Amino acid sequence: MLKFFGLIFCGISSFLFAYYYSGRFFDWLRFQSLGTRDYIVEKLALMFIEISAERILLGLMLISFGLGSAVFLVFLPRIFPGLPLAIITTFIGWKVPKPIVDWAFKRRLNQFVMQMVDGLSLMSNGLKSGLSVVQSLALVTQEMPNPIQQEFNLVLSENKLGVSLEDAFSNLAKRMPADDVEMFVTSVNILKETGGNLAETFDTIVVTIRERVKVESKISALTTQGFYQGMIALAMPFFLAVILSQSDPELMRPLFTTFLGWMIILIIIVLETVGFFVIMRLTKIDV
Repeated sequence: MLKFFGLIFCGISSFLFAYYYSGRFFDWLRFQSLGTRDYIVEKLALMFIEISAERILLGLMLISFGLGSAVFLVFLPRIFPGLPLAIITTFIGWKVPKPIVDWAFKRRLNQFVMQMVDGLSLMSNGLKSGLSVVQSLALVTQEMPNPIQQEFNLVLSENKLGVSLEDAFSNLAKRMPADDVEMFVTSVNILKETGGNLAETFDTIVVTIRERVKVESKISALTTQGFYQGMIALAMPFFLAVILSQSDPELMRPLFTTFLGWMIILIIIVLETVGFFVIMRLTKIDV
């Protein structure tokens, strides 16, 4: 009888707990599904890559649940380690596209900032020769490649449609969230209202960007060594596993054929993952 009431109490408690946190759970679930899809669509649109949300969601399903199901089928009829590996594969497949898109966007942003050196120099020369800001922007779009050509073309298109040049530049700063872009946009907007020598301001911004790039290059050279040392340390267990499997297969067989062996492998994978993120945090320095 006591066990019966205990089960009822546990059931009611579980129901109340689930009911109380159901809103948060569904919000989290929506963010992990539709939120991830919308985030990727938005980032791709900022890179002028138009892909429908339905295709993005389909791709996420294929590389997560599709690969997870394939891993599970490969290990059948063994549920373990097939099921844990399938869950891990599904989780990784769902999470990987977002950082890849972030990396592509960051790469494009850095490329845009580097192009600003030549682009602002070209604008400065155009202003010195008597051109207006809009004409100098058009000159950059004619002479420079993407992504600065795409971004400045969009600024000019917005201006032609009736958007003020200040608002068009502000939209550029929102699309390209970098300190150098913010400095450029703020300088243009302030000097257009108060008056001043834009050509000299652009030359100063160019010098600032070049000096910052030099500092970042030095820091990157110092942190890259530590990063690759960490990657070599992370790869050592897998290299040792391959070497020992080739030299003494009987000694390594229990690691891949027993429950305890697979638990050790899962623990190794978790620790390697934690170590990877720790190394990434230690070797990342913002300038």
